[in-house]
Amino acid sequence: MRPRTIKQDVYCLGAVDWDRRLFDSLIPLPDGTTYNAYLIKGSEKTVLIDTVDPEMEHILLKQLEGTSNIDYVVSLHAEQDHSGSLPAVLEKYPEAKLITSEKAKSMLMDLLHISEDRITTVKDGETLELGGKTLEFIYTPWVHWPETMVAYLREDKILFSCDFFGSHIASSDIFVTDEARVYEAAKRYFAEIMLPFRGAIIEKNMDKLAKYDIHMIAPSHGQIYDNPKMIIDAYNDWLQPTPKNLVVVPYVSMHNSTKEMVEYFVSALVERGVEVQQFELTGTDIGKLAISLVDAATIVLGTPTVLAGPHPVIANAAFLANALRTKAKFVSIIGSYGWGGRTVDVLAGMIPNIKAEVLDPILCKGKPKADTFEKLAQLADVIAAKHKEL
Repeated sequence: MRPRTIKQDVYCLGAVDWDRRLFDSLIPLPDGTTYNAYLIKGSEKTVLIDTVDPEMEHILLKQLEGTSNIDYVVSLHAEQDHSGSLPAVLEKYPEAKLITSEKAKSMLMDLLHISEDRITTVKDGETLELGGKTLEFIYTPWVHWPETMVAYLREDKILFSCDFFGSHIASSDIFVTDEARVYEAAKRYFAEIMLPFRGAIIEKNMDKLAKYDIHMIAPSHGQIYDNPKMIIDAYNDWLQPTPKNLVVVPYVSMHNSTKEMVEYFVSALVERGVEVQQFELTGTDIGKLAISLVDAATIVLGTPTVLAGPHPVIANAAFLANALRTKAKFVSIIGSYGWGGRTVDVLAGMIPNIKAEVLDPILCKGKPKADTFEKLAQLADVIAAKHKEL
């Protein structure tokens, strides 16, 4: 695909990865992704912002065939899906200087073996004059690595945001055309890599950007926002400290006992006016679970006991929730066992990052009986009452 104009002398380059279905050997990509790079031609200097994943390097180099000179290459983030083609670009343009943040310098040297004499660091707020176009560099640490920054093109009011505000969507459209689709993809993206830093860290970065007149946001994954208010409003909503009236119930069942408990419990919650999202984890896209954890006030893990502990798939879900530092206020466990075990202790020990009240777990021996269902109804009462207090 050829470079495409997004503003006069500002071009979108990069690659559309239609077929990729897994990111970092972990994150599902149901809609593929893109690796966006941007070329800006001032009257005096030319700059390339970010590159592409090494597997797509040939596409970027093909797009640059008509560009005889690049004065600067900017690396906003050292992770290889953005920086991985830097060595090839720097080889093609031996006079180009690589511009990055102070923290990113050593990372790029370690990850890509780039020579120190090719790198120039910029401070927070420093500018680069291109001739009729001015880039301002803004440090945005922990979105989502410690060295990240964004760049603001003053004259065209474009924010080049790298991973900030990104989404994994492969599309032939460079601008957002389906806001509902992009909203879900961006929320998945936020849940999987931004949620752990959602508190003061991302809020502080949002506050830094609030003073800028932004007419367009050009991320390094996904489509360009020519209506930036859409994604800024979404981030402000996802960053709210108070969760919503939502219970997330990830579960696994081996012989239907836990499944019976989950189905009864979910119905009881719905009858009490509580929204529920239920996930049978052996067939669930883990990204969907991550999306639900952005808003959940309560997480209830449903698991049978396996070898005296929780089912490994549920243990994985607990690990995920803990790593994402969800803002849930309450957690509990329901499930069944055959002869005994330490399911509750093991799961409770896996979620130290979730500052939540632990509600009394409900475990039954074998198939659930009437008293088990009564306890599940009582737990639903407790959760409904606590959500109203929120």
